[in-house]
Amino acid sequence: MTKLLWTPSEEQISRSNMMRFMKLVNERHNLNFKDYPGLYQWSVDNIADFWRLMWEFAEVKHSKSYDRVVDDLDKMPGAKWFPGAKLNFAENLLRYRDDQPALIFKSESQPTTRLTYGELNNEVARVAKALKDSGVNIGDRVVGFMPNMPQTIIAMLAAVSIGATWSSCSPDFGIKGVLDRFGQIRPKVLFTANGYFFKGKEIDSLERISDILKDLPSIKRVVVVPYTRQSADISNIPNAVHYKEFAGDKTDLEVEFEQLPFEHPLYIMYSSGTTGLPKCMVQSSGGILIHQMKELMLHTDLKRDDTIFYFTTCGWMMWNWLTCSLSVGATLVLFDGNPFHPHPGALWEMAQDEKITVFGTSAGYISALMSSGISPKDEYDLSPLRAVLSTGSPLSVEGFEFVYNSIKSELQLASISGGTDLNGCFALGNPIGPVYTGELQCRGLAMKVEAYNDQGEPVINQQGELVCSAPFPSMPIYFWDDIDGKKYHNAYFSIYPNVWRHGDFIEINDRGGVTIFGRSDATLNPGGVRIGTAEIYRQVEQFKEIADSVIVGQNWKNDVRVILFVQLVEGAELTDDLVNRIKQTIKTNASPRHVPAKILAVPDIPYTLNMKKVELAVKKAIEGKPILNKDALKNPESLDYYESLKEVRVD
Repeated sequence: MTKLLWTPSEEQISRSNMMRFMKLVNERHNLNFKDYPGLYQWSVDNIADFWRLMWEFAEVKHSKSYDRVVDDLDKMPGAKWFPGAKLNFAENLLRYRDDQPALIFKSESQPTTRLTYGELNNEVARVAKALKDSGVNIGDRVVGFMPNMPQTIIAMLAAVSIGATWSSCSPDFGIKGVLDRFGQIRPKVLFTANGYFFKGKEIDSLERISDILKDLPSIKRVVVVPYTRQSADISNIPNAVHYKEFAGDKTDLEVEFEQLPFEHPLYIMYSSGTTGLPKCMVQSSGGILIHQMKELMLHTDLKRDDTIFYFTTCGWMMWNWLTCSLSVGATLVLFDGNPFHPHPGALWEMAQDEKITVFGTSAGYISALMSSGISPKDEYDLSPLRAVLSTGSPLSVEGFEFVYNSIKSELQLASISGGTDLNGCFALGNPIGPVYTGELQCRGLAMKVEAYNDQGEPVINQQGELVCSAPFPSMPIYFWDDIDGKKYHNAYFSIYPNVWRHGDFIEINDRGGVTIFGRSDATLNPGGVRIGTAEIYRQVEQFKEIADSVIVGQNWKNDVRVILFVQLVEGAELTDDLVNRIKQTIKTNASPRHVPAKILAVPDIPYTLNMKKVELAVKKAIEGKPILNKDALKNPESLDYYESLKEVRVD
């Protein structure tokens, strides 16, 4: 049974951007919506009308208006959004130029730095001019191998202001992981910091950059940002220049925003790459802007006086999402380092000091916080905090309750879910609606999200495939080097023609809430019954002895058996008593079918570079099948242990 955890007050509802938008819809279309379900249904029944009003509500800055909102809503992929419009993404993020803080940067080992909106504009103008002077033209690629620091955002804004396309990897990517991505898109300029910090250690980036450049001949200029130390030896890096020298010292420059079509390429994002080379997904300037502004303004209720933080790296789409918060004039808090260094409360101490109002993180972080024994509400003043966002994987019921019991009882917990592919969400928060345990509050406005059963029919209160059966503006415009569109088609449209199949296993209930049960390609089928892995993870996360876990289904005697691998906390042992307690908890709270046939202790759990648990790689490892592109993993060596496990081999 789900439990009601929070309901917004009448004052919160009346002051929300969502209600302001609803009033606009009512006025323009002579309607009388008073709650979210009615507004949502209207938005998916009238997609063009919704996005027309969103353009107006977000006050999208443009030099030329659109001819129409969308050319063909029956075309998916391929619908053309806002044809005729001319705009610049960076101009929309740099609409403010005052003394309000735009960026606050907190590092493990460095003093906090701050940049106002006026200073941000000035810095972007200098770097944009330097890029132009370096020969960067419209459509060229500029990339970052950077920590989550102000210069990364500055470089991105400078690049896209002149019409270049931006892409980034975080500095913990290995050499092959970087080359697998940047090698495909052939960038002209690369920004890198000289290093980064993790758990108090200084980690050098320049040696890897030197090796990367040997196989990246398209790079004409490397801009080195001082971070771990103020000066670095760049003599071994071809075409390298220090950031300060590159940007120059002029202070009277203005950003010249190149006016470009709505569908001009803005970002190149990457799939995880665990089944081969990462797919390079090209996303449009206008599509990302209006989609992310919808999510930030309406679903997150973000306003000018907010201070928003998201625990992310530049290799995860949440960095792109967070950066768009500049478009509403909010203050962004950036963090680089380990969230538990020097102590488990590090991020909450930062939230207290910077008066963070919207705190974004991952379900994995909340789970680790639960295991640490910390109760942030008892140690820090979190009175400004009004919302916690969680994504990356399904947040357990216990995770929901922990937020309200140990962080703050009066806030909106928005568990959100979408993907790198759309640089946004399918299901997310609703500031005017209630929060229930284990549920994402709603489907996103104008996102025709449904759960399909095995017959390809939409179902309510039943588990099914997450699909989106109508186009949306932030869909990739194309995949890189995918001339005939086959990669794009096969990624989403090969199962249901003209319908986006995302690969998640979900249930939509009759009040519009969404529960995610894990990846549909990792669902378990013991006895022919589909089980989402998240249902088991939720039970396992209750055990303080378990630091992490991964679940797979293994073909066994003409059926499927469930195997649970657990990584224990330091000092814990997988005793018979612990095994029995785990099995009993899963049986009682889920079902007898969910109970693993085997529970085994492992030293590590494999993750992608984007911190996604890789159940399929574990399944292949224990079945002795080849695993393609281990370099897409953060810790590929962890799979060696699974491959050597005799207890689960079937040959």
